[in-house]
Amino acid sequence: MALSHQHPGTRPHPSGRTAKPRREFGDPVAALKQFPTFIPAPATNNTNLVLPLHAIMPDDWIVKAGKLVFHMVGDTGGINDASVVQDQIAGVMQDQVAAAPEDAVPAFFYHLGDVVYFNGQSYYYRWQFYEPYQYYTPYILAIPGNHDGDTHTRGNDPPVTEPSLTGFMRNICDTQANHLVPYRATMTQPYVYWTLDAPFVTMIGLYSNVDGSLDGRGTFEQQAWLQDQLKNAARDKCLLVTVHHPPYSLDRPHGGSPEILKALDRAMQASGRVPDAVFSGHVHSYQRFTRTRGGREIPYVVAGAGGYAHIPKAMHQLQVNPADGSRIHTPFKTRDPEVVLAAYNETDPGFLRVTIDEHKLLGEYFLAPFTGDPPAAAADTFTLDLKKHKVK
Repeated sequence: MALSHQHPGTRPHPSGRTAKPRREFGDPVAALKQFPTFIPAPATNNTNLVLPLHAIMPDDWIVKAGKLVFHMVGDTGGINDASVVQDQIAGVMQDQVAAAPEDAVPAFFYHLGDVVYFNGQSYYYRWQFYEPYQYYTPYILAIPGNHDGDTHTRGNDPPVTEPSLTGFMRNICDTQANHLVPYRATMTQPYVYWTLDAPFVTMIGLYSNVDGSLDGRGTFEQQAWLQDQLKNAARDKCLLVTVHHPPYSLDRPHGGSPEILKALDRAMQASGRVPDAVFSGHVHSYQRFTRTRGGREIPYVVAGAGGYAHIPKAMHQLQVNPADGSRIHTPFKTRDPEVVLAAYNETDPGFLRVTIDEHKLLGEYFLAPFTGDPPAAAADTFTLDLKKHKVK
């Protein structure tokens, strides 16, 4: 059973004000937000939110190779230091594309949200998205993050002049491919939440809004869509869910999103389907959890160190033990008896390379360090047996 995550016991201030409850050490889920920010997504007339990969690129070479390879990371919007870290990660990913054998070339980069900072306006896409990836040859697919949909003006940002998600819709969910810049065409995804139907995998991408929820309180539109997608997903392929806000995180500032955790669990129960793995961003570090539920081991992976965190102190550090100040050592049993932290990296940026075939999912996390050359070997590697539902 998951914890309730209500975190009772926050002492009220005499003024009547309350603060965010502090999580106990080892609790991977934050408290529910009393006053979450939710901005409705733009309306769409598109009733078919499934995008077959063959609609945007040939996929017969993937079938012939017997596997699908792709990159994945979130929180790239390189507003800091002229995108130095984002550029470096993009360069390492392209080096992998160029060096890969013919049957293992990454087919696309799947972005886990926060494509641009801080409020997703169209103005930022040229220098935070198109220019950093101008040499990256595969397609780029995406789900939006909180900064892609937020309309709050920060610091010296120009005033927000567009409705929420305008930039994402214009550049990622365009009605047809257009060249707004010379480097690559706009992407034609069906909506801000959508399903990718590809060889060997079905990927259900969600929009967790500004504060980490699928729908405004009292509404269930995306929740119902998620349940339907899980229920009807092909049973002979790997089934993945992607969502920007992670259900689990042991970082100090955020923690996992209780609303997203509940939404996913509710959808699993209603549909009778459990995804093989869940991938998220938002937290600027790498964390890999294994959740054991009903005899299945499910990886819940956080990969949000894609470039925005441009210096070590911008990375999100994990909790430390308040009893002695010690850091977490893996494998680490969280306060949720179903969930173990299997691996993490909180010191350097990085990205995932995922390989899926009929039998397994292979995840490899590569670093792009702040100092020194990127190591050739992956910092973390895990394999999910898709038949036995075990992780090693």
